Amino acid sequence: MPKKSRRAKAKQRAAVARAVQERQPQQPRQVAAETRSAPRVTPKAQDLTSRYQYVMPEVKRIGIIAGSIIVILIILSFVLA
Repeated sequence: MPKKSRRAKAKQRAAVARAVQERQPQQPRQVAAETRSAPRVTPKAQDLTSRYQYVMPEVKRIGIIAGSIIVILIILSFVLA
């Protein structure tokens, strides 16, 4: 069974949109002005470094633990083999 064509889908979407608009009462345009969001503020690099200052020491700690576990596994492979 073939898929619906894009034109048929567009017609169906338009019909649904019209039906939804007919059901809802018209709202004044003032509401649209209130829904505007404030301009997005990007955090400065200084804010990020102070906010994530704990990350690098934790990454170093994870690296040391992972390295020591790999060394232990290599030693155990020679001892137990």
